[in-house]
Amino acid sequence: MAKGHRPRRGSLAFSPRKRAKSHIPRFRSWPESAGESKLQDFAGYKVGMTHVVLIDDVKNSLTEGMEISVPVTIVETPAVRVASVRAYTSSSYGEKAIAEAWASELDESLGKTIKLPKNSNTDAALEKISSLIDEGSVADIKVVTYTLPKNLSGVAKKNSDIMESAVRGTDVASKFEYAKSILGAEIKIGDVFNNGEFVDVAAITTGKGTTGPVKRWGINLAKNKHSRQGSLRQIGTLGPWNPSVVSWRVPQMGQAGYHQRTEYNKRILDVATEGDITPEGGFANYGVVNGDYILIKGSIPGPAKRLVRLRDPIRSKVPTMGEPQLLHVSTQSNQG
Repeated sequence: MAKGHRPRRGSLAFSPRKRAKSHIPRFRSWPESAGESKLQDFAGYKVGMTHVVLIDDVKNSLTEGMEISVPVTIVETPAVRVASVRAYTSSSYGEKAIAEAWASELDESLGKTIKLPKNSNTDAALEKISSLIDEGSVADIKVVTYTLPKNLSGVAKKNSDIMESAVRGTDVASKFEYAKSILGAEIKIGDVFNNGEFVDVAAITTGKGTTGPVKRWGINLAKNKHSRQGSLRQIGTLGPWNPSVVSWRVPQMGQAGYHQRTEYNKRILDVATEGDITPEGGFANYGVVNGDYILIKGSIPGPAKRLVRLRDPIRSKVPTMGEPQLLHVSTQSNQG
């Protein structure tokens, strides 16, 4: 008798499917790029979606040069502040922090999130990092940034969200000089990204709680007499008798959603510091946008008010396509 064969039911991608540890997404790798020193990522909060009308500037597109309607996601991007500068050295277990310099003035909202260092000498800490760079002990320089809840219009928060960001530069010394210049300062979205640039977007997806294998893995419902053995929405077997262990590949019930996901090469269509994008009645589940915001082509993970991190593209073949020509941005209310 011929041996039956079929593709497996459900995708094994993104396993294990467990809850994210924090609502703040984490970048574990950064693009290697030399050029003008700047931060390699920024943070914002997802507002909602709308659509814009623009001139298609994608080469060899069927609609190149024509007016097209494109869905966009609105992300509110208030200024962030730099809390500290960190120096890392290379070890057999990866990078290890060896020195850190905190800013002399920190926002009070940061103290509600972490315990702030007391009696920290900023100048002495910076001198220590500089001497370590001269010795050749420093392999990389990064900065710790935090959001300012008072600048948010649609998210009611009292605590700051803290993130670690990489610094772009030609060498460690240039990275340190730039990090030292922005220590304690506020950084705006326009200082990091421009119109038309590509970014990688990371966010925590919408949580769906505990779900069964049909919704979680996409398996088929039981058919015909197979359903007599139990539920329609259960798998037929957990595996063979030997080896007597349930493989992680077996689709089972568990956590669905609230996972970190990263989408690559999302294009920024507009970096706006002024203008009213809020529809009549405000955005559903968000409200009014009063500060800086950006328009990202397409959709991004997560619900409204979820923190979103934007990073320089790590696998983009097209560095930039130029500034897009927007003709119309829809502010029509989606609340009826």
